[in-house]
Amino acid sequence: MSEIIRIDSNARMSQVVITGGIAYLAGQVGAEGGTVTEQTQAILGKIDVLLEKAGTDKTKLITAQIWCADMSTDFADMNAVWDAWVAEGCAPARWTGEAKLATTGYKVEIIVTAAV
Repeated sequence: MSEIIRIDSNARMSQVVITGGIAYLAGQVGAEGGTVTEQTQAILGKIDVLLEKAGTDKTKLITAQIWCADMSTDFADMNAVWDAWVAEGCAPARWTGEAKLATTGYKVEIIVTAAV
């Protein structure tokens, strides 16, 4: 059985769980009320920090799941930030959808996995 490592845990969840050579990150959100661009930049900054804590980085992304509160208004702005952040030649398998997020102040949530 593979070892399971949990990073930045509390009673409800861990921000990262590593097992079998894969780092699974919890969904990340930016500050409520910011623009889609600001929230996406903040989220990707959090992901960079969490990947570093897990001993990996964005060049080893496997999957990305992105939720936008409103695809018709948020998708293009989120993509502009995402496209500038993703390492060239290292784009993960990705899916994006529209969802009602935890609060109306959140516009984007991103969940990634990465090889360690």
